[in-house]
Amino acid sequence: MQTRPLGRSGLSISPLMLGGNVFGWTIDEATSFAVLDAFVAGGGNAIDTADGYSVWVPGHVGSESETIVGKWLQRRGRRDDVVIATKVGWEVNADNKGLKKDYILRAVEGSLKRLQTDYIDLYQSHKDDPTTPVEETLEAYAQLVKAGKVRVIGASNFTQERLQESQAASQQHGFPRYETLQNLYNLYDREDFEKNLAPLLLRENIGAIPYYGLAAGFLTGKYRTEADLQKSPRGGGVGQKYLNEKGLALLTAIDAVAERQQAPPAQIALAWLMQAPGVTAPIASATSVAQVTELLKATELRLTPEDLQTLKQAQPGQAE
Repeated sequence: MQTRPLGRSGLSISPLMLGGNVFGWTIDEATSFAVLDAFVAGGGNAIDTADGYSVWVPGHVGSESETIVGKWLQRRGRRDDVVIATKVGWEVNADNKGLKKDYILRAVEGSLKRLQTDYIDLYQSHKDDPTTPVEETLEAYAQLVKAGKVRVIGASNFTQERLQESQAASQQHGFPRYETLQNLYNLYDREDFEKNLAPLLLRENIGAIPYYGLAAGFLTGKYRTEADLQKSPRGGGVGQKYLNEKGLALLTAIDAVAERQQAPPAQIALAWLMQAPGVTAPIASATSVAQVTELLKATELRLTPEDLQTLKQAQPGQAE
């Protein structure tokens, strides 16, 4: 599988990143191992997780996903074959959140221990912390890069303004710069990314690794009626946001492209992202080996100008 450069970092990743948010949440350890095995066997090499996954589940404390990824790395001995991305800054609990220097330096040790590794390839600010100067956060990352505990840093859920502020501080003080941005972007959620973020990413050569590439499963086509929302723990949220006139019109367009390409809707949605300007690799989660196999096929799909026009017409006013 042909890889793509991750910003200016020198790292390269597969054009699809495997999301680890489901590990220990909707799939158990054994199934997570099978999903990870299938992803790597199929040519994928980029795995995304976070210290906060899956703190939202009753009875979970966060770190469940990192722990599973770490066990898999240790048992398979594949550390040098994969790019591990994790995050810091989400509210794990009242005492563990934000992007202050002392907290980052403490939190990274927990992630390293759970991941059973000496270094993190891509360490990301999970969300902006407006109470902390960007210089303080970047100083912490500079210390970690110098110590060899982190190779590259990235941002997630940042506005254009805060990302610009951070990049300016990196240049001024000689700190590492954010090489990636992990923000919401998919065929449905487009406006903020395309209008405010994509021009900056392209200008600064920052790699986009969008999350919710399948809109929490909506763009796979499995949620088309209210009854369908019962199919998954994520169904309720999907229905509130996506099951509307705009969403159904988009599914109709995706269906038309899927028929032309002889490919399922999920592959169409991911292939569109892979062809979008500035995108290095969308993130997608899988809960079975069969899903992994299908998602990886999207890396081989090339949408035609006719396909892109069909998808554009489903959302008037959007950039192609």
